Parts: sequence; C-alpha cells; structure tokens
Amino acid sequence: MFGDKAPDPLAEQPEDQLAQNDPESAGQTEVFEWHGPVMAKTDSSMTLPWILADRVERTPHGTLIEVRNSLGRGWRRVSAKDFAADVMSTARGLVGLGLQPGDSVGIMAHTSYEWTLLDFAAWSAGLVPVPIYETSSSEQISWIVSDANVRMVITENATMRRLVRASVEKDQLIDVLALDDSGIVRIKEAGREVAQAVVEERSAALNTDSLATIIYTSGTTGRPKGAELTHGNFTILAMNGHEWMPDVAKGRDSRLLLFLPLAHVYARFLQIFQISGGGVLGHTPNVKSLLDDLASFRPSYLLAVPRVLEKIYNSAEAQAAASGTKSRIFRWAVRTAIAYSQALDTEEGPSKTLVSQHLLADRLLYSKIRHLLGGNVKMVISGGGPLGLRLGHFYRGAGLQVLEGYGLTECLIASVNTTRLSKIGTIGPPISTVAFKISDEGEILIKGPSVMRAYRNNDKANEEAFTEDGWFRTGDIGSLDVDGYVRITGRAKELIVTAGGKNVAPAVLEDPLRGHPLISQVVVVGDKRPFIAALITLDSEMLPMWLQNHGLPNMDVAQAARHPEVLEALDRAVDRANAQVSRAESIRKIKVLVTDFTEDNGLLTPSMKVKRPNVLATFKAEIDEIYGGPVERGH
Repeated sequence: MFGDKAPDPLAEQPEDQLAQNDPESAGQTEVFEWHGPVMAKTDSSMTLPWILADRVERTPHGTLIEVRNSLGRGWRRVSAKDFAADVMSTARGLVGLGLQPGDSVGIMAHTSYEWTLLDFAAWSAGLVPVPIYETSSSEQISWIVSDANVRMVITENATMRRLVRASVEKDQLIDVLALDDSGIVRIKEAGREVAQAVVEERSAALNTDSLATIIYTSGTTGRPKGAELTHGNFTILAMNGHEWMPDVAKGRDSRLLLFLPLAHVYARFLQIFQISGGGVLGHTPNVKSLLDDLASFRPSYLLAVPRVLEKIYNSAEAQAAASGTKSRIFRWAVRTAIAYSQALDTEEGPSKTLVSQHLLADRLLYSKIRHLLGGNVKMVISGGGPLGLRLGHFYRGAGLQVLEGYGLTECLIASVNTTRLSKIGTIGPPISTVAFKISDEGEILIKGPSVMRAYRNNDKANEEAFTEDGWFRTGDIGSLDVDGYVRITGRAKELIVTAGGKNVAPAVLEDPLRGHPLISQVVVVGDKRPFIAALITLDSEMLPMWLQNHGLPNMDVAQAARHPEVLEALDRAVDRANAQVSRAESIRKIKVLVTDFTEDNGLLTPSMKVKRPNVLATFKAEIDEIYGGPVERGH
C-alpha cells in the first residue's frame, strides 16, 4: 500500500527541484510593472467609523464578534448593533477623559475583544490609536509615546501600566489605565455626561485622508520609524479586497480567529477586513489555549506566519516518528500530498491512482491536521516570510490552501495568492488597487492607496523611502512574471558580497533551513569573507522529541549542539539547502549556537524577524572563529 506504487518521493527533493517540476515557475517571461485593478467604488466619506456603521446598517442583529466566555466555556455572541453601542459608550468616555480630535492613544495589550473595541472607539472619537508591543522595552515605549505625542495609554495589566509610567515623563500623559483593573469601565464612566452627538460630530469630520494610526516598524535596524496610515489606507483596500477575494470574508459564513498580535499591521488590517465583510471575528489572547479555541470557534480561515505552519508539520512528523509504521505512513502521505498538489497545476490533473491514494491519505493524516485547526478552515493567509515550495504543496495537497502574501508596516497587505489561482513559491499578484514595479536594480517598488502617507517626524527617511515619481521602495529584491505574480529573493540591505565578489541573498538559504525540526533560527554570514557560512540555533521545543525518535538520550541545547548525530542531521539539511544555489553561494561551514534569538536578548523583533546587525555584533567572535580570524584590512 505504501510501497512501489506510491508517488515519487518529492518530499525528499530539494526546493529547486520542486521548482523545476512546478509548471507555474518554469518558462515564464519576466515583466517589470503590474497594476492590480480597481474593483470597488469608494469616496472620501468611507472612513473606519463608516465601516462599522455600514455593517450595522447591513446586518444590525447578525453576529459580528464572538467573545470567549470568562470561564472558557463557549463563546458569547455580540451583534453588530451591540458592538456599535459598546463602541459609542467607550468613545464618549475617551472624549470625557479630555482627549481632543487628533490626539494619540497608546494600546499595549493582548489580541482581544477589548483591543478591537478601543480601536473603533478611538476612531469614532477622532483619535489616533498607536499600538505598542507587549514586549516593548522601556526605551522603546518612551520613544513611541514621545514621537507619536501619545496622550493616554491603555495597557493589558498593572505590570505594563507600571512600566509605561516609569518610561514616560509624568506630565506627558493624561492617564495610564489597565484592562485588568477595570480600564474599560473607567473609560465609560468618564463619558456619562458626554452627548452621543459629540462623538458623531467627530466621526463625521473624518475623511479617507485623516490619520488613522501610527504603527512603528519592528526595527531590525536602528530606532523604529512610525508609519502614518490613513483611514483610506484601510478602507479602500478592504472594500476592494472583498471584490478581489469575495470567498474570504465577504460572506456571512466567514469566521476569522485572530491570534497574531494586533500591534502588528498584518492582524490589524484583517481585523478591519473581517468587520467590513459579512462574517464573524474572534480573538485568542493566549496562544496556550489556541487549539481549544480553534476547536470551539471553528474558523473558516486563519492568519499565520510560516513558523506556525512549520511547527504544525514538524510536530506531526515527530509524533509519527515515534512508531515505525506511523512514520512510513506519514512519509507516504506527505509524498502523496505534494504529488497531488503538483498534479493540480498540470493540464492532465491527478491520475486515478493518485486520486485513490490521496483519498486514503486524507483519512489517515490530512483530516487529522485539518481537525487540529478546527475542522472548518478552508485557507490560511500566510505572511512575514516565505513558506517554501515543499510545505506549500504539502498543505494544498492536504486540503488546506495556504495563500502566501506580502505586506509591510508601510503598505499593509500589498499582494496575495488567490483561491482562483495560487502559484506556490510566489507572494501572489498585486491586490486590487496596488501596483508593483521592479526597478533597474531589481528592487520591488509599490504604489497605491495601501501605501502610508509618510514616516512620522522623519524627513530623511521619507526622502529615502520614495522615488521621485512616488513609488515606495520596499527594500526587497524580486521579480514579476507575465501573470503579475511576484517572487522575492531577498532584502537589498542583507545582500552578502563575498571576498571573491559573489553576491549572495541569505534568504534563499535561510528560509528552507528554518523548516527543519531541529532548527529555530539561521543567519547566513560571509560578507567580505572567502566563503559562505551559517549561524544556527536549535529549537528547544522540538529537540526532546527529535532525540527520542532518533534513539538518543535526552540532552540540553548545549549538549545537542556538540553531538555528532545532531550535527550530521544539520549537515544533511544544509546539503539540501545548498542544492538550490551554485557552489560559490553554498554554505561551507556552520556554527551551532547555544543561545537562541529572542526579543529579550535583542536579537528578534516583536514580529519575530531576526535583527541581523545585532546577531553579527553579538556573535562576532564565533564568526571570526569560523574563518580563522577577523576580516582582513583592505576588504
């Protein structure tokens, strides 16, 4: 059953061979500019308060949000009309606290109903909500509050409230409230004497050019920059997005459970996208309860980053590896999923034999993975980095379409694969209203209503960020095919130039390596060096199960980093990654670090991006050891 008649072992092929087998990536002529069509009529009155008012008008008594009951038993339904009433009383309270139109309000909290409530209440009162990551340091909080001229901060708890108060000048803030200390109740009490008409007047004074929020970049280099995003950035993109991809959130059967941080633009936009559609929004403040929440909420689609999808796959593989029979079934099912997905891209489609095998594999494996996500998920919108061809084909073959997309703090979501046509290995075509252009240097440029109006208080950054004719410089290197689908090969600032003059894009090597169950993070090095090497950290969560499945005793990260069988497994992973590039670009040596990259040690941003300059500085001695000394003078 799982032997000779199984599909070719595509799961063992390197990524470049999968690309060669992918008809969508072969023989395409490159183009240099592509414009997403305008699909919805919008006008200047379509602000974020208008989004909520429109939803109330369309379905006043329909469920808009479901809130997890405090005891964790089921979900409480909140209608559009009731949510709007909650927003109004909270907005009146913000006015009653003395906040004036245009004032900034900081939010430092988990992803929750309360965050969405505060967002829409602030917008209704003509205010500018400014997200602050829960993990932000005192210095970062001080900078954001000062740069954005924040007048009040609402935090998750008393600990965060104390941190904010200790980080900010006493006379700068009206107040700092904590959600776990009756923060919302106190806000509403302050608005008892404020007339509803005052809030309505402030909402009516807004237009699509009005400032909606300032989101600070997570700052892989230097001090975070504040991206000023307007009401139109969100609403024009959302209204066109529903026409561009109506099967995601336009229908009443759409259900989105948010668990990514609402401090990030990715989740922030999808919150608005869901509310402007016809379905239901839910929140998971604590990822420890995510599986239970998925099972009870049963979302129809999810937002995720590639690391989440890699973890799901690696965990399933590790559990199967505990049994020889289950391991063989798992590997066969993975090969079947990939072969089935690739066959979908051919004119002939899957063969009858492959269809039969796919049905069996679905009962044995795929249905169990879908069940973990609630059993109702049709698609996952993935961003923040590439998933890779192998996992992309696996998930599609397993009945879970991963729509890879692309966006930045400065331009929300700019491109995404669609359910109508998804080219695995790309970030999709420009979304409706957005234009992409490839510069002479290969940099991706973006223009359209999703692009921020400016960086706050930073003329120098604005001059560098935009071309003379108004295109936003993303800093990413990529290409466009004849269908408008975009591929990214790396960051321009991260390009490595070896001592031999070879240009190497680290992401091409780093991204496939991060999918290995043993690996947490990878940083490719080699600038001005004779060859390419890599710093690797181990995944402490996956390590115990991997060791058990390979018949090895339990050991800590420091011991595993020196163990021959662990190093051999990493070498094999490196060999597979190297198959995608020329020998001059391949990794020749690795250094396994005993310290992982985290926000706490300053090596990861809140959105889980590696702070490459910090890593290079922190592990300078280890890098020099790889090459037998520092860079020679003159290079």
